Amino acid sequence: MSNPIVVLGARIVDGRPSRMLEHRLHKALEVWRANPAPIVVSGDGEADIMAAWLTAHGVPAQAVVLEPHARSTNENLERSRALFPDASYLTVVTSGFHVPRTRVWARHLGIPVRMVAATTPETSRKKNYAREVFAVPHSITRVAWRRLARRLFGR
Repeated sequence: MSNPIVVLGARIVDGRPSRMLEHRLHKALEVWRANPAPIVVSGDGEADIMAAWLTAHGVPAQAVVLEPHARSTNENLERSRALFPDASYLTVVTSGFHVPRTRVWARHLGIPVRMVAATTPETSRKKNYAREVFAVPHSITRVAWRRLARRLFGR
């Protein structure tokens, strides 16, 4: 079984991928062309639009797998892994600024990943990297809380 390519969702603008999401989709297309594998498009409200973009750019519809329910990075990973439980790893395509937080969640969830970073559009680079200054520690705290709760309460 080939290891799937997972594209993490991002904002949709007027029914189309935002520039950031388009960068992710272009990178996923590049990865797919080099090594064809199923492409999981993950994100609530984004998956259908991502799938349409990929098929319009030459990916066969049968190669695209929709995961339309994830609302966060950890859900993207959990739900995508559930679709391919026997894969050795997931090739995860996201924006460069989002890679550290994605790695935190993948490690916590025990999901082997190969990260592929898409470029972040210049116009939103500062804002997104600044956001991650808070988002990464927040995710680390959530991971720590989950581990503590599991030890203390068995959940």
